[in-house]
Amino acid sequence: MKPIFDCYREIIPEFHLFQELLHKPVPAHLRINQLKIEPWSLLHLFKEKGIRLERAIEQDDSLYIAQELNHPGKLLEYFLGYIHTQALTSCLASPALSPKEDSYILDMCASPGGKTSHLAQLMNNTGLIVANELYKSRHIPLGNTLARLGVLNTVVTGYQAQEFPLKQSFDYILADVPCSGEGTFRKTKASITYRETKRKAKLPDLQKKIILRGFDLLKPKGEMIYATCTYNPEENESVVNFLLKKRDAKLLSIHVGLDHEPGISGWRDEEYDEQIKRAVRFYPHRINSVGFFMARICKT
Repeated sequence: MKPIFDCYREIIPEFHLFQELLHKPVPAHLRINQLKIEPWSLLHLFKEKGIRLERAIEQDDSLYIAQELNHPGKLLEYFLGYIHTQALTSCLASPALSPKEDSYILDMCASPGGKTSHLAQLMNNTGLIVANELYKSRHIPLGNTLARLGVLNTVVTGYQAQEFPLKQSFDYILADVPCSGEGTFRKTKASITYRETKRKAKLPDLQKKIILRGFDLLKPKGEMIYATCTYNPEENESVVNFLLKKRDAKLLSIHVGLDHEPGISGWRDEEYDEQIKRAVRFYPHRINSVGFFMARICKT
């Protein structure tokens, strides 16, 4: 029997270590919500309760690994909005975008609101964030997340991301698009199996439409993060390469303080623009989190 994701053997470094890590659970990561509490104060509260946290990134005092916490979402501090549980790699998208205060931002696929609330935190609740989420059933959990975390600068809309109205342009855009979610898979039980669905083949077409619309919604010199939690180049580099062919876009470097690999130069019969190497790939065996891809795009 072939290993899980064997089709990516040639692009995933230390593939044997990657395979080993897929059989271990994802550790609990959490973000200290600085809209409500300072990190030193939360750490003091946890110390009094005997809860030990380890900093996940040396340069960031708000992201932590909770090695001994099985259910951080049940803590009082969670309900008070002091912390938010979120995969470490998912926490990197908002700092990678690095919005300035008083900016105008669009989060194209916002639910459940972790990245949206992180953007609000980085902006100190200034400016305006449009949190767009197509499915009305997801508006309630999205609203609950924003309310719990004290987000005050955000409105919720319900458009299809690829058809978001072009009436207004934005300083920053986050496009954490629907994807096959391969990076979230862990085989922690023998009964768990990974099955690809027919939906996977249709995703790149949708993703290309979303990235084009996102780019067209940017102001001149505006910036966008395109992100997925999958390893599939057809959903990652190929989509960004499609944008580079269709629009006057430029890829910028990403610095987030964690071990990563550059975007790959080609996949199967397709060769990518040289700029694609500025994109980043995060693999679970390197940082023990969810597999993730990001590209930082500027409108020249």
